[in-house]
Amino acid sequence: MADFFDTFAVASSGLGAERTRLTTIASNMANARTTKTAEGGPYRRQVPLFQAESIDPFGNELDQATSRVVVTGVSQDTRPPIRQFDPTHPDADSEGFVSYPDINIMGEMVDLMTAQRAYDANANVIEATRDMAMTAIGIGK
Repeated sequence: MADFFDTFAVASSGLGAERTRLTTIASNMANARTTKTAEGGPYRRQVPLFQAESIDPFGNELDQATSRVVVTGVSQDTRPPIRQFDPTHPDADSEGFVSYPDINIMGEMVDLMTAQRAYDANANVIEATRDMAMTAIGIGK
C-alpha cells in the first residue's frame, strides 16, 4: 500500500507546484502594463523555481528514483523593461519614456495552457490511483 501513498505524494506535489505556476502566470498577465510598484519601477515577471526531491533516498532503486516536485522559490525576471515613448503618461521619465514590464502575453498564455494540462494530468493520476486502491480493497473483501 506504500506504493499508492508514494503515487499520491508525487501527484499531489505536482498539483501544488502547478498551482504555484498558475498563480505566477496569472500575476504576470494581470501586471503586464504595471509601470509602478511599491519597490519602484515597473513590475518584474515572476518565474517559479522547481526542484526534484527524492521520496525515499534510502529505499530500493525505484524508491530512490521516485521524486516529488518542490517549489524552492519564485524569482524575478532580470530582463530590462520595455521603454515606450508616451510623454502624457504620469510615469513618464524626463525624456517622455515609460518603462513597461517585458511580458509577452502570448508566451504567458502558452505557459498557462501547459501548466493547466500538467495540473489536469496530476489530478488524473490521483483519481486513477484512488480507483486502483478502491479496487484492491474490494478484491480483498
